[in-house]
Amino acid sequence: MSERILEFEVPADVRSERADKFFAAKFEDVSRARLQRAFEAGQVTFDGEVIDKRFKLSRPGLLRAILDEPDAEQGPQAVAMPLDVIYEDASIVVVNKVAGMVTHPGSGTGDDTLVHALLHHCGGVLSSVGAPERPGIVHRLDKETSGLIVVAKNDLAHHRLAAAFSARETFKRYTALVLGVPKRASGTCLEPIGRHPVHRTRMAVVRGGREAHTDWSVVETYAKQAACVHCVIHTGRTHQIRVHLSHLKHPLLGDSTYGFKPTRLPGIDVPRVMLHSTELHIQHPERDELMRFIAPLPQDFADLIARLKQG
Repeated sequence: MSERILEFEVPADVRSERADKFFAAKFEDVSRARLQRAFEAGQVTFDGEVIDKRFKLSRPGLLRAILDEPDAEQGPQAVAMPLDVIYEDASIVVVNKVAGMVTHPGSGTGDDTLVHALLHHCGGVLSSVGAPERPGIVHRLDKETSGLIVVAKNDLAHHRLAAAFSARETFKRYTALVLGVPKRASGTCLEPIGRHPVHRTRMAVVRGGREAHTDWSVVETYAKQAACVHCVIHTGRTHQIRVHLSHLKHPLLGDSTYGFKPTRLPGIDVPRVMLHSTELHIQHPERDELMRFIAPLPQDFADLIARLKQG
């Protein structure tokens, strides 16, 4: 068993944010479950003192966690975990992913990713494309993003789905809760996205970045505090919606990486980055059929909307 050490210098402008949420936002490749185990094992410290997940960060200091890492294997193993399977046949499986679940294994993840769960659910039958770490994974959702994701069960389906995503022949609509209310009812953001020039784990609108296209429209507003927005993406850049909405001065609620500050919503607890993959249209990879999938908003979304309506 090896170890991975995570360290982050908490800035002076931190405003009483829970340690577990802060860590999850800064290290998005690490699952909630891995962080939870580190907290429970007393392996998370702030300026050298052991803290629990509810510890409030209210001053600058060094946040440090030690994660136990299993020895390298040939690939992820099947693990029994609950899955909300929307559709499945011999070619594909469509899942309504829960927030907090990492899509596929990587540095710092454990045996609790979507790939681990799918290997168990499908009896190990996933496409070999992307193996050993990403069998079947055609596209991905961020750890904190919930909602629809399609996975290939054989190589032919994988290649055809990947080609469809690349050619923009799919339809992807997301629901987001954003800070503030946009002045217009709808719009399009075409700003290019690339790696942040200073903070290399983040993305940003940058000159010379890759083409990115997001259409957005306001669904509902909550006084002047926040709004519910639908986003249709025509490209698949990393963190695209998060970056584009932040660029428009309306960061996603809970997204401290891209500009959300809890002090802007005093008294309202935001559980995560509030983004949900609501609707997905694909052409079935092995038969002539257009398939449309919809995932209703999860309970944490509904609860936060109800709270925002109270003012």
